[in-house]
Amino acid sequence: MTNTSWMETADLAASRGALGIGLGAAALVVVALLIGMFAFGSRRTRNSTTRRPRPEEQPRMPEGGPVHEVRERREPDEVPRSDERLTPHELNGHGNAGSRAGASQERPRWDDGSSGSFGSGGPGSH
Repeated sequence: MTNTSWMETADLAASRGALGIGLGAAALVVVALLIGMFAFGSRRTRNSTTRRPRPEEQPRMPEGGPVHEVRERREPDEVPRSDERLTPHELNGHGNAGSRAGASQERPRWDDGSSGSFGSGGPGSH
């Protein structure tokens, strides 16, 4: 009677090695494909760039000169009072909250001794 258990162990080890080599080769193929697709995509993007705009297509300054920032205090418009429920499309501005210039354009200031933050403002603000 021959002892074949070591042969079975050798076959099992050989199949595990082949599996490891196969997985490694598959991983290399996937990495090569990813690198190739990246290179192909970047070359394609570089070749399909749009032309630069001509001078007449460039943006122009408005007739009245440059537009400046406007700082003003805004107040919300009042919701019209009604006995019936209003839906957004029945409101002025089609559901967008309207606003108007506020009566006072002074900037709000913090009270003296207050930090202007949440809480008591720290020691000494009493």
